[in-house]
Amino acid sequence: MLNRGAQARSATPFDPPARRGRLRTIGVVAATLALAALPAAAQVGHPPGSSPYRDIRKGHSFTPVYGQFGGDGGSLGIGPHDGPAYGFRYDIRNGSTLQFGFAFSYAELQRLIVNPFVELANRVSGPVDQTVGLAEINLQFNLTGTKTWHRLAPFLGAGIGLTFPNTTPGDSSGYNFGHKIYLVPSAGVRLFVTDRLFLRGEARSVFWKLKYPNSFTLEPRLEPGTPDHPNAVIINGDLTEWDSSSWLLVGLGFSFAF
Repeated sequence: MLNRGAQARSATPFDPPARRGRLRTIGVVAATLALAALPAAAQVGHPPGSSPYRDIRKGHSFTPVYGQFGGDGGSLGIGPHDGPAYGFRYDIRNGSTLQFGFAFSYAELQRLIVNPFVELANRVSGPVDQTVGLAEINLQFNLTGTKTWHRLAPFLGAGIGLTFPNTTPGDSSGYNFGHKIYLVPSAGVRLFVTDRLFLRGEARSVFWKLKYPNSFTLEPRLEPGTPDHPNAVIINGDLTEWDSSSWLLVGLGFSFAF
């Protein structure tokens, strides 16, 4: 009888060996559940179907663009500025936050004409049309990486380009805008309507260097000035000037892969 009682007591739930066995079982189950919960924790509280992040397709994109140039043409107003511009851009992204692209635009701008050979009252005329082609290469940094956030993908960009201007008739001063290398920092956002189709909005600043002709430092024959009050267009001898113009544009892009 004593042996049976002892065996009965050893089988009770409160016996140390039995309790240790149950604790080990609970620990194994808890560890298993914790490991199973790690992928869910990586979602940061968002089930895959409701996550605000979506992958941006790798590959290429083509975007027709339309925009508006601003600026004032420099201190004399003879640099091209103020008018519409339209064109396209082609971008390549290979699974990183950076993408490389090139673009071409045709800008229908305006500028003033300064005639240094006449009296001050008749020196400035215009504006006249000044159309300019702009070809550039650029690098874009996608701030949300390889994904969109609520279908938005903000970015920063920088580019370098070359101008191809048409000549302006009626300018006898010797000034010619010419082929200019320009710099163009930018910031904007893309809104992905689908995983292939997106809207693009961008704010840009275009920097180029204007070079004025030597005739701007000469006194006009019809109205010469004095040493104290010269009537030359440029009296300090500086014939170069950096000019900047704003450039706002929008576009509709399509992504694809070869």
